[in-house]
Amino acid sequence: MIQIEDTIVSLDVIERRFMCDLSQCRGACCIEGESGAPLEEGEAEQLRLALPEVWDELKEDAREVIRQQGVSYLDADGDEVTSIVNGRDCVFTRYAPDGTCHCALEQAFREGRTTFMKPISCRLYPVRVTQYRRFRAVNLHRWEVCRPAEILGEQLGIPAYRFLREPLISKFGTEWYTALEAAAEMVARQSEQK
Repeated sequence: MIQIEDTIVSLDVIERRFMCDLSQCRGACCIEGESGAPLEEGEAEQLRLALPEVWDELKEDAREVIRQQGVSYLDADGDEVTSIVNGRDCVFTRYAPDGTCHCALEQAFREGRTTFMKPISCRLYPVRVTQYRRFRAVNLHRWEVCRPAEILGEQLGIPAYRFLREPLISKFGTEWYTALEAAAEMVARQSEQK
């Protein structure tokens, strides 16, 4: 583990390789799991503001869930998360003809229709940030649906922290990310010396 400011970063974030392989996983991280995407303070409001731009692109069952409970709900742990459809799909998912899942919010952002890309927990995935009383834990979540991303990351030699450069900077800042890069270089040098 490495400490940077008030964060404790798992070595997996530095040492594990990762590069999303949408052609293999088909966007499973948007449709698998026990609840919706975790939301930070203010993100539910951002979702509500972006909703009119993506409304017509959402499936009817997703629109019905949003009509009934809104864009978010409190999960079993009491955390605010995005609403889901049929116990699994995020309400903001869209499906391409080949069955690949895409985020309607991200598409609208990339087309310049919104200023909010998507929740930071989605942008950071597979990194998960857990807030404790005195520090934040930064861990790499590993599960079978992301195995193709680990394989591609290994083939290309891309560490998870490099793949996630932009969202990590959005979450923690440039100075924090620079410190993470320095820590990664130190860890690499130590590994070479062994």
